[in-house]
Amino acid sequence: MLEFEKMLEAGVHFGHLKRKWNPKMAPYIFTEHNGMHIIDLYKTAAKAEEASAALKQIAKSGKQILFVATKKQAKDIVANIVKEANMPYVTERWPGGMLTNFATIRKAVKKMGNLDRLLNSKENNSISKRERLQITRERAKLEKNLGSIAGLTHLPAALFIVDINKEHIAVAEAKRLNIPTFAIVDTNCNPDLIDFPIPGNDDASKSISLIVDYMCKAIEEGVQERKLDKEAQAEEAAKDVEVKEENAENAPKRRPRKAVAKKTADKE
Repeated sequence: MLEFEKMLEAGVHFGHLKRKWNPKMAPYIFTEHNGMHIIDLYKTAAKAEEASAALKQIAKSGKQILFVATKKQAKDIVANIVKEANMPYVTERWPGGMLTNFATIRKAVKKMGNLDRLLNSKENNSISKRERLQITRERAKLEKNLGSIAGLTHLPAALFIVDINKEHIAVAEAKRLNIPTFAIVDTNCNPDLIDFPIPGNDDASKSISLIVDYMCKAIEEGVQERKLDKEAQAEEAAKDVEVKEENAENAPKRRPRKAVAKKTADKE
């Protein structure tokens, strides 16, 4: 569970000014101080634990979780942490239709792969410097927008979002496709839009880092458990084969039916 002291140090409890609050966040607000809402960290810890357990199970099933964080103070932090967990992420700009028009996004990713092959092929020597520069620039643009989701071959099993007000298009697309959503939800947001809301400061880099890192550790645990389960199943299958082979070797050998019938006829 997220440690209370660490959350305090990271400023997870700082919400927005009272005049900016969303009334639906009332259950997660502890008090008001100098016109600013203070988030109840005990509820943050409980919700974070619930969310991390769900993400762990998704990762254990072998599915992917897409992280979305395009705000300035979050994108670099999220990219660095999520990269370690080997999960896809969007930190530059949410391309409209990323989920609802996923086939088009996959075409763009495929195009990026084709450009890679063109640049690395022997035929590249026959391309003029101007054409090569144009291809390189196009490749760099695609890399910036789609590089982190190049390995996303299917729709993600879940979305983790930082600042649902800023990423409202991503939230709407996920809801339309019934994709579960997880998010850091500040006091100016509507938690009802998210399946697993985690009340917390979505503006401070330390707060974002602490919560995202906690989620990614749960995901890594799920991936590791999946790996161990597969190894155990492989060992069990190998043992079953050995037992069957051993039983086959030790089984009493029966004479063919024709030989038995002939012997019986001779006796008669």
